[in-house]
Amino acid sequence: MDPTLDYMARICHCTSIAELWDIHCEAMNEFGFDRLVYGCTHFTTPTSLGPREDTLILSSHPPEYVKLLYTDDELYRHSPMIEWASKNSGACSWSWVRENIDKLSEGGLKVRDINRQMNVTAGYTISFPESAKRARALMALTARNGLTQDEVDQIWEEHGKRIETMNHVVHLKIMSLPQQTDRAKLSARQREVLEWVGIGKTNQDIATIIGVSAATVEKHLRIARSKLGVDTTAQAILKISYLNQIRSPHG
Repeated sequence: MDPTLDYMARICHCTSIAELWDIHCEAMNEFGFDRLVYGCTHFTTPTSLGPREDTLILSSHPPEYVKLLYTDDELYRHSPMIEWASKNSGACSWSWVRENIDKLSEGGLKVRDINRQMNVTAGYTISFPESAKRARALMALTARNGLTQDEVDQIWEEHGKRIETMNHVVHLKIMSLPQQTDRAKLSARQREVLEWVGIGKTNQDIATIIGVSAATVEKHLRIARSKLGVDTTAQAILKISYLNQIRSPHG
C-alpha cells in the first residue's frame, strides 16, 4: 500500500486524539518536521483567541518550550505565525517572520527570541479554514535542528501538497473526536444530566430517570456550569457539544 494511503487509513480508524497524535507526529518526522504544535479553539472573539482553558493544544515540543509559550504568560498569543494565521488560511513558510520583522509587536519579537533560544527557527504553519464563525485552528511544523528555512522551503516544494493534505485530514479527524481542554473534566454523572437536558428533559424528569432528587440534579448542573466556565445550562450544553463530549443519553 502507498505509505500516504496507509497513513490515511490509520488516522481514519483512530478512536482517540492521543492515538492520532502519535501517528501524525511519526509521519511528519519522516518529512523532517520533528516538533509539532496543534491548536484549536471554538471560542474566539473579534479581538481575542478566547480563553486558554478552552483551547485544545497538542504538542511534541519539550515541556519547557510549552511552559514558556503556552502556560506561564500565554506568549503564544503574540506569536508572529499565529498573527498570520488569524487573518489567513493555507500554508505559510516561516520566512514570513523575516520578511515582516519591522511589523512585529514587542510580544512578537519576544516570541521570536524564545524560538531562537529553543532552536525553533525553521518550519511551516498551516492555518485551517474556519469550520464555524468563532473557530480557529492551526498546525505549526518545526523542522529538525540543522535544517535552514531555505532547505525547508525546498522540502515543501517537493512534498508540500502531500504534507498539507495529511494535516488537513488530521484536523478534520480531531474535529470528530472528543476533545479535552484545560477545563476541569466533567464527571460521568455531570455529563449524563447535561445530555438529558439536551434532549428536553426537566430536572424532575432527570431525577426520576436516574433515581436521585431534583436538587441533586441541579447540583450536578451547577458544578458542570462552573467547570465549563459558563453561566447557564444552555451554554454548558453548547460548549461540550463543540468539544464532542456529549452524546445521546441512550448511547
